[in-house]
Amino acid sequence: MNSDNSVLSLGEAARRFLAGLSAEEMAASQQEVYQFVRWYGADRPIDRLTAPEVGSYAEKMSLSDTDYARKLELVKAFLVHARKEGWTSTNLAIHLKPKKGKTPVPLSSKRRSAEPVSLSRQSYTQLEADVAALKAKRPKIIEEVRKAAADKDFRENAPLEAARQEYGQLEGRIRELEGMMKSASIINDEDKVKLKVNNGDTVVLADLASGEELRYKLVSPREVDPAHGKISNLSPIGKAIMGKRQGETVEVTTPGGKLRYQVKQIEH
Repeated sequence: MNSDNSVLSLGEAARRFLAGLSAEEMAASQQEVYQFVRWYGADRPIDRLTAPEVGSYAEKMSLSDTDYARKLELVKAFLVHARKEGWTSTNLAIHLKPKKGKTPVPLSSKRRSAEPVSLSRQSYTQLEADVAALKAKRPKIIEEVRKAAADKDFRENAPLEAARQEYGQLEGRIRELEGMMKSASIINDEDKVKLKVNNGDTVVLADLASGEELRYKLVSPREVDPAHGKISNLSPIGKAIMGKRQGETVEVTTPGGKLRYQVKQIEH
């Protein structure tokens, strides 16, 4: 057990956890672990987290997207590691469960075809350029990870941690953009102006802090179905994005402060 466990922050705990993963594991875990950290605040002592708070985060995740079961497992791995390292006095991972009454989407379950998203021709071309630019960075970052990993002192290897974080962010962003392009439906500028969030629409939001993208479908409270990404138009996020247009920015208040999102796509 480390001597500074009592003051270890969530942000520092996350950095130490991710630094011990392989580049591939970090790419899969980084965004969701940091999303958990931002929700409660990176400077908050990890040993101050409570079981009810962790349980409520699981419900928040279940309302976010159809991939929440996989994301729950990634956060659980972080919390299990925190207990093993002595950063927390109990195993908080056991409280991170899917919302009662809702069946998690199996990790192997995938949609046969993605729902189309609306993009202007200019936006689609820009996406192609962005993906090409990101892929061009791969060789350099992979080499940086390899060189940093040559230092066997992983616990204090700041260059390795930084290189892994950069690699994970790069690969995550490439997957997000390629997924968007595969399901894109090109619209003209006149149609783009008309797009406005209404009840029944599916909305793609981009977290301005991490770049992570989430998909929501706004429905009435009686139609809420977390397993299929359907959230209430009266929920905090629903209220924030109702009536907004593509490109606008919204803020959602959380226990850890305000999260800012940009409305990337609106699908009627």
